[in-house]
Amino acid sequence: MATVTDDVAAPFDVYRDVVRPEWIDHNRHLNMGYYLVVFDLATDEFLGWVGLDEEHRRDRQVTTFCLEAHVTYHREVRAGDPLRFTTLLLAHDEKRIHYFHEMYHAREGYLAATNELLSLHVSERTRRGAPMAPEILARLARIQKAHDARPRPPQVGRTIGLTNRPGPRPPSGPR
Repeated sequence: MATVTDDVAAPFDVYRDVVRPEWIDHNRHLNMGYYLVVFDLATDEFLGWVGLDEEHRRDRQVTTFCLEAHVTYHREVRAGDPLRFTTLLLAHDEKRIHYFHEMYHAREGYLAATNELLSLHVSERTRRGAPMAPEILARLARIQKAHDARPRPPQVGRTIGLTNRPGPRPPSGPR
């Protein structure tokens, strides 16, 4: 359920899409590469809401680059399935934005996947990290206040690896 703090909804809950037939793989579900495509579309919507929209980027000659991304897959979605995305702002500083998307099956309500990202604000002239405009930082601070009131999803900060379990370890490698 969304909360509202200082007129900023938390989480951001605007982007919707539908799994397109051309995104389906041989397993008859959304191909893992297209998860990144649709999460990128959700990112565009979120960054536009923050104020880093196409007009701002063009007028100021700035953009954002993704520094790091992590996807977790929870349940499959298939062609024609409606999707709903929520986004939480986890942290930010003058040049970076750390945020987290959740992809839900819009009709059935289950969590399908998550995407945690760290983006860098970049000058298109220098191709280097650059501070965001004061009005963007002010907007991020307001969003941060609202989003900090929400619990962090358990997938935030996850690392990839096998869980160590007590007991004897099975042999690895060829036998």
